[in-house]
This record gives sequence, structure tokens and C-alpha cells, in this order.
Amino acid sequence: MASSLPKKKRDKTMQRIFNAAQKTFADKGFDGARMDEIARLAKVNKATIYYHIGDKRTLYERILNEIFSGIADSLLQNDDPVSPAEERLRTFIRMLAGLIDRNADLAAIMLREQASGAKDFPETLAQDFARIIGLITEILDDGVKTGIFKQTTPVIVHLMAIGTMVFTKMSSPIRSKLAGHVAAFDNIGNRLENEVAAEIEDLILGAVRK
Repeated sequence: MASSLPKKKRDKTMQRIFNAAQKTFADKGFDGARMDEIARLAKVNKATIYYHIGDKRTLYERILNEIFSGIADSLLQNDDPVSPAEERLRTFIRMLAGLIDRNADLAAIMLREQASGAKDFPETLAQDFARIIGLITEILDDGVKTGIFKQTTPVIVHLMAIGTMVFTKMSSPIRSKLAGHVAAFDNIGNRLENEVAAEIEDLILGAVRK
């Protein structure tokens, strides 16, 4: 349905709705999220959400599609196909870390989906996941062809990266409580970029090198 709001106002309104919904889904999960709460946080009437976007499931799908489409776009745009495979893999991991840092609610939403058995995870995300897995497959295949990497399963390598990042991000409250009691937790920051991402890069490269 076409919007009757002026474009500038519509963009700001939609952004408020998306921001409020993303935070609510991260905090409460799909089942726990309420459209009334999303409307209150976005400072709009609930009818505005239904008119411009649709019901809760449509809103959830729109948000996840926007996030993962942006992640896939960024990873592909920052890949340099003529660079050595090792540098391409480092860039992939580093970019992924930065994207998770900048999408603060993504880790929480992903863990909630895992815990629920992905019952609300939209199948419409398949295309963006295929783009992401396709890129890391291309990078790893390039490394195998040039004799740098051994044969591996790209999905497992991707899960090594994303799983470590998401769990590191979400373990921050527990690590904060244990810091001072468990020395190993004292020097891990809350941001993935820089030292954390660099160590994940080194560990994954150590696993895939010949």
C-alpha cells in the first residue's frame, strides 16, 4: 500500500519503527514482542505500523531482511577478488566483526532464534545467506587452488567465525560479573573489532592453512 506521508517524514517514521522493533525483538524475542510496545517506543500510533508495514511477522521479516541484506552487501563490496585468499579471508572476518558491532541487537536476535529452534526465522533470508556463504566458499576455494588452504567445509568455517563473534558479544554481562574472579575474562573487551577480531582471524587462518 502506498504511503501518504511526505518522503522525508516517512523515512524518519520508518526508521523509528525499525529501531524500536529491532530493540524489542532483541529484548523479548518474536513471541514476547508486542506491537503496542513497539509503537510506544517508536512514538507512533500502532495503526501506523500496520498501515505502512503490516503485522508483527511482516515487520520482523522486514527487519531481518534489511539487516542481512546489508551484511551481504557490505561483505561483497569490501571483498577484493584479486587479493590473496588469506587477505580476503581476513577482510571477511574483520568486516563481519564490525557489522556485528554496529548491529547491536543482531547477536541477541540470532541467539533467540537458535533457542527457539528457528521457528520464526524467515525463509526469505535464504538469498542473502547464499550470497554470504557463496563469498566465503569462493575465498576458500581460491586458497585451495593457490595451495595456501586445505580443503574445508565453508559453512563450518563461517560458523566458526559468526558463532565465536555472536557468543563473545552476548557473553559480555557474564564476563563482566566474572572479571576479577577469573583472570582470563579480565582483558576481553566488549567490541569485536581490533584485538578480538584479529585473534579470531588468526585462529581461523591457522585452522584452514595447509
